[in-house]
Amino acid sequence: MRVVFMGTPDFSVPILEALAARHTVVASYSQPPRPAGRGQQDRPCPVHLKAEALGIPVRTPVSLRDASAQDALAALAPDVCVVAAYGLILPQAVLDIPRLGCVNVHASLLPRWRGAAPIQRAIMEGDTETGVTIMRMEAGLDTGPMLLKDRVEITNHTTAGALHDALSEMGARMIVAALDGLERGALTAEPQPDDGVTYAAKIDKAEARIDWSQPAARVVRHIHGLSPFPGAWCEIHGQRVKVLEAERVPTCCASPGEVADDRLTIACGDGAGVRLLRLQRAGKGALDSDVFLRGLPVEAGTAVS
Repeated sequence: MRVVFMGTPDFSVPILEALAARHTVVASYSQPPRPAGRGQQDRPCPVHLKAEALGIPVRTPVSLRDASAQDALAALAPDVCVVAAYGLILPQAVLDIPRLGCVNVHASLLPRWRGAAPIQRAIMEGDTETGVTIMRMEAGLDTGPMLLKDRVEITNHTTAGALHDALSEMGARMIVAALDGLERGALTAEPQPDDGVTYAAKIDKAEARIDWSQPAARVVRHIHGLSPFPGAWCEIHGQRVKVLEAERVPTCCASPGEVADDRLTIACGDGAGVRLLRLQRAGKGALDSDVFLRGLPVEAGTAVS
C-alpha cells in the first residue's frame, strides 16, 4: 500500500521501520526541527532522521489546518495514514484523505489513558498491565474505534523507559498486522466503551520532585514512571539528585524523608521505606547506589528533601 507516516519521537521509529519494510512509505511527516543542545541549533527529530536514512521524503509542516498542506498530502494519494506520537492535531479534512482512513498506534489499552503521557501515567497510577491499541482516528482525542489490542504486564520494577521500548516494538508488530487486515477487509472496528475513560495529562516537570510523605509504594511508582525522563528527584546534602530505580522496603523506623540505614533507604509516610537503587547527580552519569555512595556518602539520619 501507499502509506503516509506521521510521527516524531523515538517511540515512532520502529513503527516507521516496520512499515517501510512491507509497504511503500511515500512520505514521513514529523514535527519541525527544534533548537536543542548547548548551541540551540535546530535539530531534526528521531523520525525525521530515520526517514532520511531510509530514503523517504520528509515533510515538517507547522500545521495541517491550511488548505495548501492538505492539498500536498492529498497529492500523495495515500491508501492509509499511520500516526504514532506525531504531536499535531489532524483536522477532519486530513482524516478524510486516505482511502482507508487514518490509523493511530496508541500506547495504552484504550479507553484508559487517552492523551499525551499514557506510558508514564499507567506506571504512576499503579496499573498492573498496559499495552498498545491500534485505532481508526476521528476528530476527538484518542476516541476512535479500536482495530487491534495487545497487552504487557507492569511489574514493581517496570520503568517508563523500559515500557516505552517494549510498547514501541509491540506497536511496530501490530501495525503491520493491522494494515494487512484493513487491506483484506478482515478487521472490524470496535467502538470504545464509555466506562473506564481516563486522560493521561502531559508530564509537568514541576511534579517530578519526590514527596516522601506519600506511601512508599506510590513513591516507587512515581520514580519509575518518570524514569529516565524527566526523572523524579530529591535533594541530598543540598545537591539535586535524580532517582531512576527504587524498591519498597516493608518497614522503616525513621521519619518521612530521613535516611534509615547505610543503603539509602528513605522513610516514607506510611511506615515503609524506599531503597534508592540507581541515581544520577546533575551533570553526571547514572550510577548504582553502592557506587553513588562512594562518591557522595549518605549516613543514616540524613534528611532528604
